Amino acid sequence: MRTNEGDCRVVVVGAGAGGTLVATHLVTALSSRFRVELVDPAPSTGRGQAYSTTDERHLLNVPASGMSAFPRDPEHFLRWLRNHHDPRFQPHDFAPRAVFGRYVESLLTTATEFPGNARLVRRHAEVADVTRADDRFVVELSDGEQLEARAVVLATGSRPGTGWAPPELAADPRLVADPWTQEIPEVGDVLMLGSGLTMVDLAITADRPDRTIHVVSRTDAVPHPHVLPTTPPVPPPPGITRTQDLDTLRATLAAHVEETVAATGDWRAAVDGLRPVTAQLWRGLSEADKRRFITEDARSWDVHRHRMAPATSRRLDAVATVGRLVRHRGTLAAVRADRSALHVTLDDGTTLRVAAVVNCTGPVGTIAADPLLTRLAQSGLVRPGPAGLGIDTADDGRILGTLPDTLPFLAVGSLRRGNLWESTAMPEIREQAYDVARIVARSLHGEARRRPVDPYGLTLSASQDAAELYNAALGRLLRLQDGVEEGLDAAVAADGGFVQAHAALALLGHEWGATTHWRESLRAAHRAASDRHLDDRESSFLDAVTTRLRADEATGAAALLRHVRLFPRDALAVSVTVSTVAFGGLTSGTQTAQLVESLGRSYGDDWWYAGQLAFVRQDQERWGEAEDLASYALSVEPASGHAVHARAHVHYETGDHDAGLAWLDEWIRTRGPEANHRSHFSWHAALHELMQDDVAAVRRRWARELAPSVVSGSRVVVDSGSLLWRGRVTGAWTDDLPVAEVRAQAPAEWLTAPPTPFAAMHSAVLLAADGDATALTGLEAHARQSDDRVFATSSLPCAPGSSRSSRSGGTPPRRR
Repeated sequence: MRTNEGDCRVVVVGAGAGGTLVATHLVTALSSRFRVELVDPAPSTGRGQAYSTTDERHLLNVPASGMSAFPRDPEHFLRWLRNHHDPRFQPHDFAPRAVFGRYVESLLTTATEFPGNARLVRRHAEVADVTRADDRFVVELSDGEQLEARAVVLATGSRPGTGWAPPELAADPRLVADPWTQEIPEVGDVLMLGSGLTMVDLAITADRPDRTIHVVSRTDAVPHPHVLPTTPPVPPPPGITRTQDLDTLRATLAAHVEETVAATGDWRAAVDGLRPVTAQLWRGLSEADKRRFITEDARSWDVHRHRMAPATSRRLDAVATVGRLVRHRGTLAAVRADRSALHVTLDDGTTLRVAAVVNCTGPVGTIAADPLLTRLAQSGLVRPGPAGLGIDTADDGRILGTLPDTLPFLAVGSLRRGNLWESTAMPEIREQAYDVARIVARSLHGEARRRPVDPYGLTLSASQDAAELYNAALGRLLRLQDGVEEGLDAAVAADGGFVQAHAALALLGHEWGATTHWRESLRAAHRAASDRHLDDRESSFLDAVTTRLRADEATGAAALLRHVRLFPRDALAVSVTVSTVAFGGLTSGTQTAQLVESLGRSYGDDWWYAGQLAFVRQDQERWGEAEDLASYALSVEPASGHAVHARAHVHYETGDHDAGLAWLDEWIRTRGPEANHRSHFSWHAALHELMQDDVAAVRRRWARELAPSVVSGSRVVVDSGSLLWRGRVTGAWTDDLPVAEVRAQAPAEWLTAPPTPFAAMHSAVLLAADGDATALTGLEAHARQSDDRVFATSSLPCAPGSSRSSRSGGTPPRRR
């Protein structure tokens, strides 16, 4: 029967951390006319298996700084801890699991306290079935009640299984099948099957002075501890995501770990650096290789990837040191039960007499282990995920089965492990919960279609045609090609309400030196924003661009950098903040290096990021790494201007002028015509010719590629002018130096009141090439009036009387 209530109801199945976070986001995203039903038989909310413990010695295996429930507020959990648990808590400390469970529950409680938010109904019941009824769902509870809903989210997690248990043990009450809901006996030795994090916590709890805890596992592999202070993650090897088979991947990872240990002394940095590419690596394997990995490698991965808190490791070591923890490598061969004990025989013949066998094997990832999933698979609403793990889902969490996309049926957490492999830790769960809640909220507000995304998965609130034009323009920007602004213009012509494209035009127009058009683009962005529901990344970008364009330099730069910290995969924003051939950049030196290196956890071995990192590495004089990164980027995208720029520096700084010139000339010939900074690559080629003392070649290149007749705008100062200066200070080109032609074509304000330190430096170089002491004095006076210290220092080396401005030989200083 059709009711109004179903039109405004969403059901979340599962009240662990994932389901509770989804419900929290939905309650805050929807108005009071909507109802969010959170269904789970557990007496608590927000805990699930992971956080249901009451033992304060059970600690999280991630420091507090990495456990915020909100993707855009990384310090939220730390602030909550200091307010509700311990005011002295530090970012590197490990909080009790029980405390984190209270934290998650408190988020939902707080969300429900606002009267304008959606109503929450917490049902302590099992979901028996979910069926489709036209354009909605019917959720059947175990007590026979039926809930009609517009959307359903599955967050049930995976259940522990005992398929490994011999029949004699499976039927015995002394098998502790689910140790988080069943008690471990107080008296007698115990056997724990499995040696992962579950065993670690339970062994600490079950330890007694007169008890021996036997741990049995196939590999005898126990989770490694964290080491403090932590070593920053090391980016994965270039091209690793293009590995197609398991054997090659193993060899690549082994070499990567070995190199990381040699460089940092810590293998953890290599494993942690794989986080942004783990899902890609998993998806790149064949079905057969996925199953091989599960059988042969998964245990090793788990003990290295999912580590113990240092305090937990010390507690476990203390139990083992006094002989109360005994580890066995093997499996259970047989079990004989009598009234007093369980007599367990291992496959090596060892016999143990224990009061209980505790299941620490972890959750079973197959559909067959869950009655609800089994029923949904029978009706076709779900299907097994890759390698038989969980259920099959799309990238955005939509469940793949017989339902159309218009019906919002989604999953979070371990149910998505088959598609993602890593899908149980809080960094993954919080992103999934937010994204799934956003999809459901949009659907309930009448938005049925999926919004398009950019190349890095960021939402674009625009028509599909406009989004494709935007992505083409973004691709040209990332490759340093012409046509970026024209492409963005086409995008806003296709969709006048495309806020992101309007804001991008405003930002690039401002950074590239336009004086009027960017203002209109910014106004258009704000007009469009008033009529379109943006996601948080688009809103943040518009806010950052507005501050950048309307505030002072320091405030504007800080706003854009904050946006990049919150949304590191916003490649357009990153392009503006990083100092490259394309922009002056908002960072420099070590600040640029730190920013780019921090982005590795978001981009992995992406070709554009590899080009950016290559430039940082050459700036650090790490020539081999820079060349490897640039080569990789160019193997994926031969037009990658950032990689070309980095390689050009490597060739020059290592003195490889013959090979550098030959390679660069070929690239300029084949790819240069599309590059919007082609003159800078010609400038690099001319430097090789200068170092070869081939002045005639320099003059020919000047006429062909660098004269004011073929170079315009700021690049006539940056490239043409600086080449003439180098010709003068090296004595290679002093007669008939065509400086006057360059000055005539230079932007007038650059020579008197340059807009940035980058412009000031190059204007000073041009004036020095002309020997114009008067103009240099005026430029220096203008620079000294700036609050930016870099302004003054950028022009001083060329000021009258400076040793650099008058020297007649030697190699000029390095520059970008």
